Amino acid sequence: MVLIQRRLPPGPESQQRGWAGSAEWAGAGGRRRDWPAAGAEGRLLEGRLRSHGCGRPRPGRALAEATAASSMAVSNIRYGAGVTKEVGMDLQNMGAKNVCLMTDKNLSQLPPVQMVMDSLVKNGINFKVYNNVRVEPTDRSFMEAIEFVKKRAFDAYVAVGGGSTMDTCKAANLYASSPHSDFLDYVNAPIGKGKPVSVPLKPLIAVPTTSGTGSETTGVAIFDYEPLKVKTGIASRAIKPTLGLIDPLHTLHMPDRVVANSGFDVLCHALESYTALPYHMRSPCPSNPITRPAYQGSNPISDIWAVHALRIVAKYLKRAVRNPDDLEARSNMHLASAFAGIGFGNAGVHLCHGMSYPISGLVKTYKAKDYNVDHPLVPHGLSVVLTSPAVFTFTAQMSPERHLETAEILGADTRTARIPDAGPILADTLRKFLFDLDVDDGLAAIGYSKADIPALVKGTLPQERVTKLAPRPQSEEDLSALFEASMKLY
Repeated sequence: MVLIQRRLPPGPESQQRGWAGSAEWAGAGGRRRDWPAAGAEGRLLEGRLRSHGCGRPRPGRALAEATAASSMAVSNIRYGAGVTKEVGMDLQNMGAKNVCLMTDKNLSQLPPVQMVMDSLVKNGINFKVYNNVRVEPTDRSFMEAIEFVKKRAFDAYVAVGGGSTMDTCKAANLYASSPHSDFLDYVNAPIGKGKPVSVPLKPLIAVPTTSGTGSETTGVAIFDYEPLKVKTGIASRAIKPTLGLIDPLHTLHMPDRVVANSGFDVLCHALESYTALPYHMRSPCPSNPITRPAYQGSNPISDIWAVHALRIVAKYLKRAVRNPDDLEARSNMHLASAFAGIGFGNAGVHLCHGMSYPISGLVKTYKAKDYNVDHPLVPHGLSVVLTSPAVFTFTAQMSPERHLETAEILGADTRTARIPDAGPILADTLRKFLFDLDVDDGLAAIGYSKADIPALVKGTLPQERVTKLAPRPQSEEDLSALFEASMKLY
């Protein structure tokens, strides 16, 4: 169920319109749209998918056992300037007696965390602070947070921060609720066992302070798995926050590079979820709804959120980066992050994200501007967007109409565009967008060379949870070519 209550922040009339929406939806089979599978490769893919029972249902075929379906799962969301002050009342209403407030060291000194603590104190909520969240968390930093919460019998959680904090808090809640599980039990296969979550979790309230991950809406927790030097994660609807408090006032504390890199994550969430393998084409179909993945492929509901988020990015991201006092732009990007989160949290992402994980995990000496960290860091949004021109050139032949539509939303003139040119048009549009925002000139600019490509490919191969959602299958040679094409952008 999606419950969205919009408060009215300062701003023009376009910001003053209230709205609400709710959805719990499942659809079976049906007619494929926007799926012009190209040539023999497309027919081969369709045949392989149908062999698993996931293609279009044949006439008269019973759908009782292996239904090609998509379902919608999203946290409750409350949006508005100042809603953070309500967190103490929310916890009081939940009957919480012992709360874990999770954040990172930088944020623990800033107004968003202070606002939360003031609300907890005012409403008589007993709490303890864990402020050792690592920006771009690792398996080790997850386990440190897990050990902290296991010892203290918390009955509710509040995560204040970006995706790193929210994801760490999700993992801590999960493993404290399932104390006898091994860490790899719930980690995505093939790195972990990918077991479904069947234990009840404690309430978790997420207060995002960046406009990128959309983690306040999703059942996904991402981390660096240090033994393999790749990113992976935990994906289960059971770990999504109970409530997300989206307060646009927190966005005024973000430096411009943090705004940009967070915004690139929103951009790619929207693009990838909209162009992902359609939900009724994914394979194999689950034998039981509990094993249906959080990432299901593009579908009619996620499409709406993805396109709407993309339109906001096109209109407001550059403004939000260039003017820290532009509350209208930053407020809208905060909403776009949640909207894209609803889209990709149910549809999934594909190659940009799959390839980004080794780009982040294999970082050498690069330290991004405006990030106060003591370790080399390629911010997630940057690692994702650097491959986007190459990726969408590669995938466009499978759904060219969608690639042209997104290029038009981002500012391209597509009135005389030819279908075969969909990929290059979207790629050029993305390059111009990134150039205007002073993005590093490809993977070479953040410390990689052609010699690193085999390791980058090796780090992408385990990311099947997302790479298999790409509309076009890819070989190791394809991945090598995509990394090579991403070494330089301009």
